[in-house]
Amino acid sequence: MKTYSTDTSKTLFERAVRVIPAGIPGHVGPVNSQFIPVSAFPYYADRVKDSYFWDLDGNRYIDYMCAYGPNVLGYNNDLVDKAAADQRKKGDCMALPGKVQVELAELLVDTIEIADWAFFMKNGGDATNFAVMIARAATGREKVIRVEQGYHGVAPWMQSYGAAGVTGADVSCNLMVPWNDLKAAERVLEENPGQVAAFISTPYQHGVFGDNSLPAEGYWRGIRALCDKHGVVLIIDDVRCGFRLDLAGSAAYFGFKPDLSCYCKALANGYNISAVVGVDSLKAAAASVFYTGSYWHSAVPMAAAIATIKRLKELDGAKMMIEKGKKLTQGLVAAGKKHGIDMKISGVPSMFYMRITNDDSLMMHQRFCAECVKRGVFFVSHHNHFINCSLSDEDIAHTLEVADEAFKVVAELNG
Repeated sequence: MKTYSTDTSKTLFERAVRVIPAGIPGHVGPVNSQFIPVSAFPYYADRVKDSYFWDLDGNRYIDYMCAYGPNVLGYNNDLVDKAAADQRKKGDCMALPGKVQVELAELLVDTIEIADWAFFMKNGGDATNFAVMIARAATGREKVIRVEQGYHGVAPWMQSYGAAGVTGADVSCNLMVPWNDLKAAERVLEENPGQVAAFISTPYQHGVFGDNSLPAEGYWRGIRALCDKHGVVLIIDDVRCGFRLDLAGSAAYFGFKPDLSCYCKALANGYNISAVVGVDSLKAAAASVFYTGSYWHSAVPMAAAIATIKRLKELDGAKMMIEKGKKLTQGLVAAGKKHGIDMKISGVPSMFYMRITNDDSLMMHQRFCAECVKRGVFFVSHHNHFINCSLSDEDIAHTLEVADEAFKVVAELNG
């Protein structure tokens, strides 16, 4: 099978590092990235459609990162793009909100199990930050319980002391507990009586460089009971999982009810919008918080979100993506076994994490991902992957053909 050359990306990156810090900022760049070894990966995309992107050298990839989550229906989905274009003709960033703001809020209230209201912003970090501010406004307390290795954005309080630009004061109100540890959460609450405003967590543990972990039986019921007992606001960060587990919310998938839920990635199929939804008892607190941005009322992403959610409902999108994910991941496990390689899959199949267990150094797994990328299947080394509704059976079959060849290369190199 022919392997790709990505020389054009590398040449452009040489220009980028002269004018952009790190060349490509953030987790998608080769400086701070999941691209290991970096020589195997393209750095820039030229165009996209459905489940694919093409790099600057014209190579096509089946994209299992889905733009790190926003691609839920397929890139450049015709229905979503038409809704956005129709709204753009009327107006996007205007002096006043558009009618679609109310329509989208109504749709989210009708769709997400716990939602009595909705508030819109742009990024996932905007949503998690606002949710914590609501909790503090409602309770008059400062401290926040977070789960170790949980990720909620890049605001200083969400990072760790010692990270560049983060001070001790930024993280002084954080109380950390291990995932799936009810006793630890109870102990922290008892040690900080009347001081904790919120407990914030993703619906299941999906950090990087480690297997994803689902909630233990009774975990979320226990956390809900502790929050009720101590007057703590329960916040679910559904930015990454949202709509890939259940359209009613990932909390509905796991059978519990938070007070606030945060959404972003799959909300509008790539159009720039995020949201916090919440219960009626926190509506006044949300209204009291001053929180706004220059483009937060933009109407085009709201129209795109309405079209996205309606289409997901028509397709039963969450169920579809879970089924596609099962087919893919079961095939990956079988292909690895054929070559004596143990591919471990964790998390929910629509947003799975994979890891080769044969080598604790992780180098076998990195080599496997790189060999797939060089043949047109875009996996990254140590992040969860995403399924979207446009992924076809043919795409999955081709992926498994590529994976079989990649496993063979890895097995021979480590024979």
